[in-house]
Formats: sequence, structure tokens, C-alpha cells
Amino acid sequence: MNLAKMIDHTCLKADATAEHIVLLCNEAKKFGFKAVCINPSYVAFAKEQLKDTEIAVATVVGFPLGANRWEIKREEALLAIADGADEIDMVQNIAYVKDGRFDLVEAEIKKIRETLPKEVVLKVILETCLLSDDEIVESSRAAQRAGADFIKTSTGFSTGGAKVEDILLMRKTVGEDMKIKASGGIRDLNKALSMLEAGANRLGISSSVSIMRELEERDEI
Repeated sequence: MNLAKMIDHTCLKADATAEHIVLLCNEAKKFGFKAVCINPSYVAFAKEQLKDTEIAVATVVGFPLGANRWEIKREEALLAIADGADEIDMVQNIAYVKDGRFDLVEAEIKKIRETLPKEVVLKVILETCLLSDDEIVESSRAAQRAGADFIKTSTGFSTGGAKVEDILLMRKTVGEDMKIKASGGIRDLNKALSMLEAGANRLGISSSVSIMRELEERDEI
């Protein structure tokens, strides 16, 4: 297992500057992370930093509340792609979930998916900490029917992050035909590995460097 290739090295702080993005990209190159995940305004800058590498640039849409109209999310996504984004992490409309309007949840995701080039990866953020088990199941099914590539646990900006039991439930729901990204609160190697063992294919982590160093130390023992 190549852990680095399962990590989206993440910096989504409101005060993240160009200097932070340069550091993030340099760390991604050093450790060989799968992607960097950053705020939309720095997508073009990060793309330039990562030229001549295979590291993807991921960014967020409808972040962190998911409450924008779908047309706004579409324009956010298209602007990000024009700037060079390879992957879009979009927050689902959580209010629609709470209303039980999974038809609207699915329709929104489908409209975004149909707008994006096929090669662009679409991850749908469920924000599992705000959802019941039934809502996680129905949200996962809606995203899968709509053609999303991934379902993702969390923004990291709400009341909680990724939990093993949520990953297990998501995997049981979508089977092996859809990918899962665990994110939020993954700060050490054991938690990262537990997410992968539960069924995650990708990890969104801001503590990626310390986790990789922890892995190196463990391998040396």
C-alpha cells in the first residue's frame, strides 16, 4: 500500500496565503501525495506550482455549508476547472437532506456531474456529523445514482469529522462501485489506517506530513 497516493494534502483555512500554498505543493512533491486540496482562489497558482508532476489539484464547491443554489455551484466548478482543477469536492445541500428531498439532492449532483468534463473527479461531501444513519444511506445512494465518483464524509468545518462507523456504513451502501473519501480529524497514522481498513479509498488530511513521518518511523522499527 502506498499511503501517500491515497492522501489529498489539504489546506482550506480562510487565511491560507500564497506562501501556504507553495509549502503545501512542495510537501506534496516531496512525499508524492495524490492531490492537494485548496481554496478555489489559488487553483491556478497551485497548478503552476505542480506543473510537470502527476499531483492533482482539488478544490471545493458550495463550501462549507452546501446551501448555495445549484447554478452557483456549477459556476464555481466551471471556474475552478478553467483554472486547472482536476477534482471538485462539492458539499451536498444538507437542508434538502433534512427535508427528505433526496430527489432534489440527486438532481443537483446530476446537473453538476453532467456539466463537468468526464475526466474531472467529482466528490460529494455529505457532512456526516449532521446526518442520521438513514440520511447517510440515502445521501450516499443519491450521489451514486447521480454519477458522482466519490462520497466524502466531512468538510472539517462542522461539528465533527470522519468516523470509522460512517465509512463502514457508506461502503455497505454503495458497494465497491464507488469511491469514498474520509476527511476531518484524521491527525495520526492509526486513524488514517483505520479509515482505509473500513473502506476509504482517499483521505483528506492537513496533518499529512506528520502522518508520513510517523509511518517512516514505524517502518524503521
